[in-house]
Amino acid sequence: MTDTTTIERDRHRAGRAVLDHWVGGAAWAGSSSRTGPVYNPAKGIVQKEVRLASKDDVAEAVAIASAAFAGWRDASIAKRQAVMFSFRELLNARKEELAAILTSEHGKVTSDALGEIARGIEVVEFACGMPSFTKGDYSENVSTGIDVYSLRQPLGVVGIISPFNFPAMVPLWFFPLAIAAGNAVVLKPSEKDPSAANWLAELMAEAGLPDGVLNVVHGDKEAVDALLVHPDIRSISFVGSTPIAKYIFETASANGKRVQALGGAKNHMLVLPDADLDLAADAAVNAGFGSAGERCMAISVVLAVDSVADQLVERIARRIGTLRTGDGTRGCDMGPLITEAHRDKVAGYIDVATADGADVVVDGRGVEVDGDADGFWLGPTLIDKVETSSDVYRDEIFGPVLSIVRVDGYEDGVGIINAGPYGNGTAIFTNDGGAARRFQREVQVGMIGINVPIPVPVAYHSFGGWKDSLFGDAKAYGPHGFDFFTQEKAITSRWLDPSHGGLNLGFPRHD
Repeated sequence: MTDTTTIERDRHRAGRAVLDHWVGGAAWAGSSSRTGPVYNPAKGIVQKEVRLASKDDVAEAVAIASAAFAGWRDASIAKRQAVMFSFRELLNARKEELAAILTSEHGKVTSDALGEIARGIEVVEFACGMPSFTKGDYSENVSTGIDVYSLRQPLGVVGIISPFNFPAMVPLWFFPLAIAAGNAVVLKPSEKDPSAANWLAELMAEAGLPDGVLNVVHGDKEAVDALLVHPDIRSISFVGSTPIAKYIFETASANGKRVQALGGAKNHMLVLPDADLDLAADAAVNAGFGSAGERCMAISVVLAVDSVADQLVERIARRIGTLRTGDGTRGCDMGPLITEAHRDKVAGYIDVATADGADVVVDGRGVEVDGDADGFWLGPTLIDKVETSSDVYRDEIFGPVLSIVRVDGYEDGVGIINAGPYGNGTAIFTNDGGAARRFQREVQVGMIGINVPIPVPVAYHSFGGWKDSLFGDAKAYGPHGFDFFTQEKAITSRWLDPSHGGLNLGFPRHD
């Protein structure tokens, strides 16, 4: 993102709100004068500005986090756990408030925003069980009088870089686990929809988190690069497109950091002839057009076996006709895309499909919307007979465009999935248990759904793909999350003389 123009700066001074960073437990302007626009995509207007941090701003935030880490690292497990429980209760009680922020800045409909928050709360609840996942092991008398045990300790200050499509859920995948494990955090959310991150940080402070343990620094590439190279940042967690994930991984790794970088996807849904076609059609629409297709786990390609392809396409098209596209505050099914430029890029693939000889069954460019005419609208789009050589198939479009690729059968479908560069999520729809079992063994993808279209694991498993969908040391949340945010020590111990602790008849406490 570039510097704002003089005209835009004049507009700020005329009264447009500017969102500050959140550092050291309070709003903080930093030293940079740069700002960027935050749109309401359903109206097509700039509703506020957000500060864009300089390298020096990031350095100051890291210094404040480092100072806070010294105390938080030594806080008892009981104290850390109490903060997490309190945060969970506050978040659940005020989720509608957060959902309204998501709808305003991202555009997703209220029901989708609430679903995003619910999946984030799952990870907070998992973080409340931190004592079970950060404890070590003990082996007694490995040699005469010698015991060996291990313990897990926090890394220090960790960096999180989150994407625009899940401004609440993705931060919640990372910072609750990092904080519960005793780390301090510097979070850099997307500058396109940044307010949710501040809201979450303020709520953590209300839950009792000490100042400086969770910090939010807004910005563009300058802020990202500053985090990647800062010597006091011990790890980087990232979710975004594959090219950026690869850059994050390579740059942060070269600077000695642990990295978990979750990249892009091109998720397929294989529909076999014995599948329940109504169930499959429902799933394709739900997984293809939820959040306007701006999901790394969206189904963007349906692999339809030829014998049922015509029936499946007809069912999907009929369901698309019942969807209502518009302002997320009006009870619509699907909202706008995040920016005008992204909307235009996604819409351009419809022309590509036509040029490549595919059939545009439903063209979202002509959708009637329940919302402001200037919003960044593109309706659900269905394209049949897409060839795997087309850019419509090859590219991660990240919008409401669902492609139908016709296949000869099971082997053909799995071959197409496995030949792709991504390995994030996939699904099979079938009533044949043998085919489903074979699919889960043979397909080269990290997350698999069987008659489930969006196979996002629950919080006590871990999220992440294979191949070019994941770079780095660990998947997100679940057991991988606590492993990522802690480091192990192994201690070999011998005590020749027992000690006596004295008398105390009080009930044991864990303060």
